[in-house]
Amino acid sequence: MAYIKRAISDVLKRRVKTSKCTLVLGARQVGKSTLIKKEFPKYNRTNFDDKLTRLQAKEEPKLFFLNNPCPLFIDEVQKEGAVLEEIKQIVDESDKRGQFILSGSQKLELMKGVSESLTGRVSLCELSGLSLREIYKVDFNKHFIPTDEYIKERENTLKKYDGIWDIIHKGSYPELYDIERDWQEFYSSYVSTYLERDINELISADSLTFTKFLTAVAARTGEMLNYSNIASDVGVSEPTIKSWISILERTGIVYILQPYSASALARIIKTPKIYFRDTGLACYLTRWLTADALKNSAVAGNMFETFVVSEILKSYSNEGRDYRFNIFYYRGKDKNASEENEIDLIIEENGILYPVEVKMSGNPKTSMGAANPVLDKIPDKKRGVGVILCLIDRKTYLRENLIALPIEYI
Repeated sequence: MAYIKRAISDVLKRRVKTSKCTLVLGARQVGKSTLIKKEFPKYNRTNFDDKLTRLQAKEEPKLFFLNNPCPLFIDEVQKEGAVLEEIKQIVDESDKRGQFILSGSQKLELMKGVSESLTGRVSLCELSGLSLREIYKVDFNKHFIPTDEYIKERENTLKKYDGIWDIIHKGSYPELYDIERDWQEFYSSYVSTYLERDINELISADSLTFTKFLTAVAARTGEMLNYSNIASDVGVSEPTIKSWISILERTGIVYILQPYSASALARIIKTPKIYFRDTGLACYLTRWLTADALKNSAVAGNMFETFVVSEILKSYSNEGRDYRFNIFYYRGKDKNASEENEIDLIIEENGILYPVEVKMSGNPKTSMGAANPVLDKIPDKKRGVGVILCLIDRKTYLRENLIALPIEYI
């Protein structure tokens, strides 16, 4: 199988070199194990998917670490969190760096163990599915921010992304790009082997109800999160749906985009939006079986937006940046407006708010940025250039402070 070099590789190497312990987080099958095996071939390896390995780590930790000496890579470490206390003792007794690389696919459970045992001793990296830059071998690894400097630098490495709908439909799991794997068979196995097995360790639901739940959430990707509607579709209580969606977020299956909050925006809607992290999985669950059918469907706009949002998040995590406090959306109603206004994304950096619209259009219009001036109301913040990310073929200024960009600029 051909290995696709991951954009986060250099960031990960630096963090392993300077930290006693490094933790790589990401959903199942995004390539965590392959990345670490390729970039750190001299590390001993063990996997907590194996029950006997977990049992020894839990009941005889001293013996476990004798059998698995440092430098050590432990895969799916969240399955036996008790080992973190033993790791703490090992790293505290030595000044060596890079003793442990850990990986896991359950964010908050793992973070809880880390916060309790390894505070100040661990460096965190997030690995997502393949980005467009990785698929097309674009040698550029800075987070998307629509400044003049970013746009000029990005233009030096632009490549035409042909067949974009094929990639949106295919998804971003590396195995689909390594070998000729049947799309339906891969996602069927992914749902039954990983999602149902892993998540059923955290929730109790029969297979039919769980699949119904996944499908109901996938059908709403790119929309405001309405727990009540999903509960009605699935036939369980609203608190249960809240709990289950929290688990999907913790296991890297969905992303919850928070609304931008500012006291100056008095009539803001405070409901978050939900996005699947992988559009291929969302297509499989909602039964869009070909790229052409998806492209011409009623959900094409939401799926395109989901894809672009995911690519922007990847640009942050691949650079080793935390995007949670930088990316929001806005929806609200001004006093003099008859309709609600929405800005798909607000990217905040250095006190500047950059409004971003995501449109499945090759003919962007200035009206697509009509809501941007609402950001001028926020004191102590400055509105940056607005961007429309769309299917146009070249960078086009629509106004002095509004640019239409092809998605190749992400």
